[in-house]
Amino acid sequence: MTHDHDLELRPTAAQTAAALNPPPGRNGGDLVVETLAGLGATTVFGLPGQHALGMFDALRRSDLRYIGLRVENNAGFAADAYGRITGEAAPLLLSTGPGALTSLAALQEARAASAPVLAISSQIPTAGLGGGRHGYLHELPDQSASFRGVVKSVHTVRAQSQIPSAIAEAWKSALTAPHGPVWVEIPQDVLLAPTPLPVVTAVDATPEDLVPRPELTAVAADLLSRASRPAIIAGGGVVRADASKKLRQLAERLQAPVVTTPGGKGAFPWNHPLSLQSWLEDRHTTDFLEDADVLLVVGSGLGELSSNYHTFAPRGRVVQIEADLGKLESNHPALGIHADAWHAVQALLETVGERTDPTAEERVRDLLARVRERIDSQELTLEQGVLESVRRALPADSPSFWDMTILAYWAWSAFDAKGPNHLHSAQGAGGLGYGFPAALGAAAADPTRPVLAVSGDGGALYSIAELATAKQYDLNVTWLIVDDGGYGILREYMTDAFGEATATELTRPDYVALAESFGVRGVRTSPEALEADLAKALGETGPSVVVLPAVLRMFAATHLDSGER
Repeated sequence: MTHDHDLELRPTAAQTAAALNPPPGRNGGDLVVETLAGLGATTVFGLPGQHALGMFDALRRSDLRYIGLRVENNAGFAADAYGRITGEAAPLLLSTGPGALTSLAALQEARAASAPVLAISSQIPTAGLGGGRHGYLHELPDQSASFRGVVKSVHTVRAQSQIPSAIAEAWKSALTAPHGPVWVEIPQDVLLAPTPLPVVTAVDATPEDLVPRPELTAVAADLLSRASRPAIIAGGGVVRADASKKLRQLAERLQAPVVTTPGGKGAFPWNHPLSLQSWLEDRHTTDFLEDADVLLVVGSGLGELSSNYHTFAPRGRVVQIEADLGKLESNHPALGIHADAWHAVQALLETVGERTDPTAEERVRDLLARVRERIDSQELTLEQGVLESVRRALPADSPSFWDMTILAYWAWSAFDAKGPNHLHSAQGAGGLGYGFPAALGAAAADPTRPVLAVSGDGGALYSIAELATAKQYDLNVTWLIVDDGGYGILREYMTDAFGEATATELTRPDYVALAESFGVRGVRTSPEALEADLAKALGETGPSVVVLPAVLRMFAATHLDSGER
């Protein structure tokens, strides 16, 4: 008896001939790049190193596009952004020891933000493995141990025949909800040795759907249908699952106000009558959400930033949809539904009843008015004006990438992203240096749109070397550097806490002259000229730097007992 799948597995005559006569000059590195190409990868990021040269040599025999950055951590941020923009697993090629370890902060951000990054690192030669301390260059007792607590999964290779399957398994892991970074390591000698294996052609690593249990969505639909004051918190899981349109349908059917988290920016239309926007760091919003009798949380773990620094204490029933099992009910008791946001919201749409609530839109308008009144009372016209200038200068369909800087903290609450997957920041892990290299990765993913990066001068110094990368590949990124002469937010925190700041002031370069030394256009602007200068830079092709000397302040926090900082 012949099954259909038997015919699918039977090679053609041409495939058989190719397998029996593989091209000469291939090594283990070719198996890596052939597997990546077979999985659908088109672009890889990374930095070469001695033990990884087998992979990099194989790149010249492939059709993969290579984007080489100057620091491994920045290469990781670029891959992170590429994964966020495309939804594909972004390959990141690294060398052993110091090179690998330098990527750890970027991989932590990718894990926290559920960005699919496929990190492939070399290892010391096979003879040195096992912790025997043979003194190989870059040797670690157990390199993968350094990554197990950071990435989603670890995959080790010890023979060439393992390479295609290990990479395919890692690819599937990276793209299975929740997305995340994965780690593959391959010894130097395995990468360099000539390979008798045929060219890798057919690779299947289709991730499985994470669907909700129907009995749970039935209970959730009943709770939401009968609620008097339902509300919705939309997190980054909505964006990653491409569930924004379905969430809007659900909110409109339930007449449920929606607030988006920093990671969920753009998941719900900013000016929709039911939009509470993103003012989660506001006590008025916290009170509103606490008053909901049924609160639907989609794609958020209700962590520190999404819970007004853990001061949020819901009084009603919480329904939490979350793809990351570890985040389910990790902060609040809930009807926990372990599922991808798209599938779970679709299930609710199929079963939830339609509600009418003539007061919902009025309550939203009242809340936003109270938020505006609080902000307007703090004399923050400079900060609001700068953010509005950025918004007007940035094309509506352009993505932006924000470093950990005061203007980014404003953006989390007050910036209209104009759509899902348009605003990204390092709020997952909170490390400095994310904005510019991430923007480079996004520009590599889609060269048809200008990309904006926003950094403070402190964060800019983490990734200034990548001006060379931007120039080398002519990437369409405009980098706004807000230069306040130090670590501005830490200056505020320390002054508020201790009366004065220590170790926050920086001697910094002339950023315009520095950009021009790389062959990158640079301009120094002012708050009044920012919109015009930024729009001009974004309208020109290739990289550019816009420097804004300004000392910005944060709006007053509301999670402290006094309501003031």
